Amino acid sequence: MPKTAVVALGGNAITRSGQPGTYSEQAANARAMAVAVCSLRDAGWNVVLVHGNGPQVGNLAIQQDEAADVVPALPLFCVNSMTQGQLGSLLSLALLAEGHGRLPGVVSVVTHVIVDRDDPAFGRPTKPVGPFFGEEQARALAAERGWEIVRDGERGHRRVVPSPRPVGIVEVDAVRALIDQHMIVVAGGGGGIPVVAGDRGLEGIDAVIDKDFTAQRLATSVNAEALVLITDTEKVQLDFGTPDQRPITDMSVDEAMKYLDDGQFPDGSMGPKVRAAVRFVREGGTTAVITTAERAGASLDAGEMPGDDLVGTRIVAARR
Repeated sequence: MPKTAVVALGGNAITRSGQPGTYSEQAANARAMAVAVCSLRDAGWNVVLVHGNGPQVGNLAIQQDEAADVVPALPLFCVNSMTQGQLGSLLSLALLAEGHGRLPGVVSVVTHVIVDRDDPAFGRPTKPVGPFFGEEQARALAAERGWEIVRDGERGHRRVVPSPRPVGIVEVDAVRALIDQHMIVVAGGGGGIPVVAGDRGLEGIDAVIDKDFTAQRLATSVNAEALVLITDTEKVQLDFGTPDQRPITDMSVDEAMKYLDDGQFPDGSMGPKVRAAVRFVREGGTTAVITTAERAGASLDAGEMPGDDLVGTRIVAARR
């Protein structure tokens, strides 16, 4: 029976730093991701792919605002669903092309994710979306459009929106059924379309859910053996940015929590990935990996571990 890996990649992997985000750029980046996913598939894994959408949903929201005098602007949760369709198509086409006819199928599932209406995140926006702006332009946009704007590292200022924690995956049974058919599944795109319970059922609410937390919730819900969190860093670093910076290959969940408590992994950096990895293992998962796409397969090798120069960072219940 093939094992299942849920793989999460960021929207920044599809629109990379310094790129304007043209379709051809996004398609080329999607093809690079497809190589890594198909490699996992060739190694015997069922794969569920979860993607972020921070750059794309922010850009599309700007298009909505700019065209509001011609056609009505749609709410943020609806814009999120539009990026699910766009990026789901992009990744599906890339996977089909890379699969060269050897895949049983690739299915992109429009995925709704339940959140708590009373989540404190709704009163404290933290999720960056869209492009970077200079300080003057950012202040003008904040005043004109009512945006929350923060400085995001050295590259400038960005809009931030609420990012509540996922509580449940509405389409989880459909995802399980597709895994049973050995399909590659694209699900939970952009962290999922956030919904809450309303008088007539589920209804959308404006937010962007962190895709790493949604990937963890989905991985746990489908009883996946592995959670792979793709980043542009080969390994998690301790004492990052200091002369004592050093990579770490294996962490137990207890060690990871201690490092989190010590402030080694800030929320604006590796914090969400490490927290998602810890939660996945604590809720029954076997292995969580944080690494680049190129190292994902070697990091999940169940046999003799390859050399440290080939793998990323693994989080397990207890180190061997």
